[in-house]
Amino acid sequence: MRAEDTNTRAWQIYGQRQLARACTPPVPDRLGWTPWEGVGPGAEVLGDVTGRRVLDIGSGAGHHAVHLAQAHGARVTGVELSPAQHERAVGAHADVGGVEFVQADVTEYLAEVEPFDAAYAIGTLAFIDPHRSLPALRDGLRPGAPLILSLLHTDLHGRGPSTEVAPREQMILLRDDPALPTQMWILEPQLWEDLLTEYGFRVEAVDLLRHPDENAPVVQQLIRARRLPDRPARVSSRPRSARPPVAHAAVGVGAVLVSEHGILLGRHQRGTLELPGGTVEAGESFEVAVVRELVEETGLIARPGDVRLLGTLVDHVEGVLRVTVGALVHAWQGQPATQPDESVGDWTWYSLGHLPDGLFVCSAQILSAWRPDLPIDHTPAHFTPFAHNSTPAAGTVDGPA
Repeated sequence: MRAEDTNTRAWQIYGQRQLARACTPPVPDRLGWTPWEGVGPGAEVLGDVTGRRVLDIGSGAGHHAVHLAQAHGARVTGVELSPAQHERAVGAHADVGGVEFVQADVTEYLAEVEPFDAAYAIGTLAFIDPHRSLPALRDGLRPGAPLILSLLHTDLHGRGPSTEVAPREQMILLRDDPALPTQMWILEPQLWEDLLTEYGFRVEAVDLLRHPDENAPVVQQLIRARRLPDRPARVSSRPRSARPPVAHAAVGVGAVLVSEHGILLGRHQRGTLELPGGTVEAGESFEVAVVRELVEETGLIARPGDVRLLGTLVDHVEGVLRVTVGALVHAWQGQPATQPDESVGDWTWYSLGHLPDGLFVCSAQILSAWRPDLPIDHTPAHFTPFAHNSTPAAGTVDGPA
């Protein structure tokens, strides 16, 4: 049986049981987003709904819709799939002004009516496949309309939300009757945000609302979203998630300086000989990184306009992707000298015909990419030249064996 068919059956049985008991929940004094009185905000998160058309998704017995109409002057439409639940709402509140109750699949209903000014779901949207409900809600809300969702985050057994868009079994617990199995999409907040963004909403806030008994594991999440305009003036961008990316790459630059005396190389504290260069810092262009590293390591002063980028070299070192950008510096001021607190010093000009042994791998790769005829051995790297220069075509820089 499909997940949503399981849910339809469960809520129909639930509604029939409540009808048999003549159970009618009271109209609340305050709109609540959790089963716990006084936890979380009230109707204010919907904004001013006076005179506005508001959609109650999965309206159940209808008490929330009646509160919004009577206390806040909203014109509320409660849509409920279960005939038994719909019967409960109509039987108790048919004569309430400003409220109408519709028995329908909300996704099908929204395709046939004028867009609403606001919508909310208190614990109900998790029973519908989000790939079906969210596009329908986008089309069923006017641009800028708020969508407020109260959703389960952590259940009675302490099971937290899923990172996959897939339903899982949850039980509707009843005091005097057997529990009813359902299928719910209990997703982590970031996944809900990703889905809402995909279907044309902007998430403005996510609040985790905890059980008043601190020993109880249950947590609800309250998501405040807003339907985006149909045609934004500019295309938007956003992070894939709130978490930072997993670090897996290192990006650096290396500079080739050539004078009548040869190529400038310095000796690292660990013994290798290398070109001026280092790690690219946040917000820097490669040219600016070359200029900064040059003055920090050697005392030489250059301008970004004096730097010509050769291309990128890519290799792997113990699982880390290393990206090195080689550059040729045309002009500079000063004389190279060891700088305080730098790990590379003893700067010396070396003839191209008498390059020293023990070059740092990245420096050796840059020199081979710049001058493939140089007799340098090193581990291979994939070299991609920048289009504005005359360096060789993209390929693997191996170094003579």
